[in-house]
Amino acid sequence: MIAVAAGALTGLIVDVPVDPDGDQARQWLIDELSKPEYLAARPTLWDQLSKAFWDWLNSLQAPGGVLQGPLLVLVVLLVAAAIVAAFFIFGRPRRNRRGAGIGALFGEDEERTAEELRRSARDAATSADWALAIEELFRSIARRMAERVVVTTSPGTTARGFALRAAEAFPTYASRLLGSAASFDSVRYLGEPGSQAQYLELVTLEAELRDARPAQVAAVGR
Repeated sequence: MIAVAAGALTGLIVDVPVDPDGDQARQWLIDELSKPEYLAARPTLWDQLSKAFWDWLNSLQAPGGVLQGPLLVLVVLLVAAAIVAAFFIFGRPRRNRRGAGIGALFGEDEERTAEELRRSARDAATSADWALAIEELFRSIARRMAERVVVTTSPGTTARGFALRAAEAFPTYASRLLGSAASFDSVRYLGEPGSQAQYLELVTLEAELRDARPAQVAAVGR
């Protein structure tokens, strides 16, 4: 039994190539470098391009290079000018609109978007709950302006305070904004039931203001 095992072990040792030819050695190297640990350490295309750029720039600044003194300053200025031009052409990065202005709204924590508040107002109107429909739609107007970064509200902002600031951005809507704030206050704080007419006035106002271009941007968070 021991002799058989020894013979098998000897056969395995003999079968292991200890002096591979060129093709086999190349295949072993490819197999080894294909392992995940080597792939994870491999530089990305961005890494390679960045290194190539900086190597090129350093070569120009090296002794004997062409990029010396005033020429180096000129290149830096050209790069800065390109960045500024891109800013004006493409605009600054836009904020995440869902995150803009989310939070307290007329004394209450409010995480819903303008669209969600608008749907809630429609649902309330379907049930003829005019008070809730007016509240929700006025909140939708305020939230939409916050999402557009035209007017935002702080925890202490009142409906009238919001309307006054919104009127700065939309002066032609000033009287209607103040009227809608009065409707909100009447159903919210005075217990009035509201009416379909008040709600429909808000529907028209909200639709007109939703994407209207402001005359000027009101002070944010004032």
